[in-house]
Amino acid sequence: MKKIIYFFSFVLLASSCSDLTDLNEDDKNPSKVPASSLFTSAQKGIAEQVINTSVNKNIFRLVNQQWTETTYIDESVYQWTTRKISDNHWGAFFSGTSTNDGSINDLIMAKSYVEDEVIIASDPNFSSKTIIKNNRLAMIDILTVYSYQILVDTFGDIPYSDAQKGAGNYLPKYDKALEIYKDLIKRLDNDIKNINTAYAGFGTADVIYRDDLSKWVKFANSIKLKLGINLKASGLESTIADEAIVTAAKGTFTSNEDNAKIEYQTNVPNTNPIYVDLVFSGRHDFVPAKPFVDALVSKNDPRTKVYFAQNLKDEDGNALPYKGGVIGVKNSYGKFTHVGDVIQLPNFKGTYLDYAEVEFLLAEAIERGIAVDGTAESHYTNAIKASMRDWGVSESDINTYLTQSTVAYATATGTWQQKIGEQAWYSLFNRGFEGWTSTRRLNFPALVPPSNADAAAEGQIPSRMTYPIREQTLNAVNYNAASSSIGGDKLKTKLFWDID
Repeated sequence: MKKIIYFFSFVLLASSCSDLTDLNEDDKNPSKVPASSLFTSAQKGIAEQVINTSVNKNIFRLVNQQWTETTYIDESVYQWTTRKISDNHWGAFFSGTSTNDGSINDLIMAKSYVEDEVIIASDPNFSSKTIIKNNRLAMIDILTVYSYQILVDTFGDIPYSDAQKGAGNYLPKYDKALEIYKDLIKRLDNDIKNINTAYAGFGTADVIYRDDLSKWVKFANSIKLKLGINLKASGLESTIADEAIVTAAKGTFTSNEDNAKIEYQTNVPNTNPIYVDLVFSGRHDFVPAKPFVDALVSKNDPRTKVYFAQNLKDEDGNALPYKGGVIGVKNSYGKFTHVGDVIQLPNFKGTYLDYAEVEFLLAEAIERGIAVDGTAESHYTNAIKASMRDWGVSESDINTYLTQSTVAYATATGTWQQKIGEQAWYSLFNRGFEGWTSTRRLNFPALVPPSNADAAAEGQIPSRMTYPIREQTLNAVNYNAASSSIGGDKLKTKLFWDID
């Protein structure tokens, strides 16, 4: 029987009994959970995986060298098999844990329940109920697409057309990553078309946008833009990529007000998972990494005051310069700069996707020759402004930063890939997975693996995660076919869009 973790406001079960047969019903473990509850559970589950800092689940801040470790350094040197990190990341979306059946599974169940809802044609509210039903199905699918993109961008080929069929197929085949991308774009087009923003969706069960369907449309377009950019970078299916980018660009986020974020509360278990990992646990496992700290300090980036704590003092109590931890070695927690206080607040919002990322993608689209409005420079500048405003930086500090020759688009060092790639890396702090994706696609910043990196990395920054050990043992035939298809199940194997 499915166990659901209730988050925020869920529909309460009826407390009264109409006859004695009700005594046989288990109120605390219903056999069929409301679709709204499953939708909320999926939103929370996805956020937990992309936001948490557990070395058992989410090591992307480490691989992207924004954070590094203090005591246990395995993950910073790409030893990812001991803790079965691939299995856990895969499971967060597919198979789940003992307390959660995986966000995609929750979404699939929610979809089936919504689809099974019968609206009688004679119902005076037939039209509005049908629209609301379609809105709900679109919202479910948008999050499903979001989840599949993360899985593809982590592993490459994955189970897709055969996935999540339960008893119908416990050993799913793997679909080609490129084909999955093409289908995800089609799905988003359909979702965008089917949303009617004048009607409701899931109401208060939507903990991202509180049922603002116009923002769900922008969210879908922003995801599609990201899919289109990755597809364009691959050099494959250019017509599909160009169309996806051009159409998406007309309806993406236009300000920080559109950011897809989940709200948290001040008390466990509904706090931001970073608070649980860094504060509630009493552990001190991470510090900002030297490459990231040095890069921001060298550009006089005002976000340093938010990203980093001013914990280092001299004997007179005066602040010392920020000092990032060295990748691949143990770093005494007290001797290095700490993660900023605001990030560790229990109710600090968690981000799925934001306006700054969208603006960097639009800048990249123009540099890749796509006819979208604006210039690469204007979108680049808008991205930096959006990031800084979202972190509470003052307008005067933003303007001062942008006037620096090392920052202004016309004079900053390097190719457009370097200019956009480095600034995107700064903005994607605390969003390790998307930071890693940006770095892989643009090859900037030019990260250097530690000298003691695990042999499995073969001297390179990992380009992907290897498939879960569970897949290798229980789904061996399909695993072996997928491994051969992508060019080997290795950390250095490039995804189809990572070709530069």
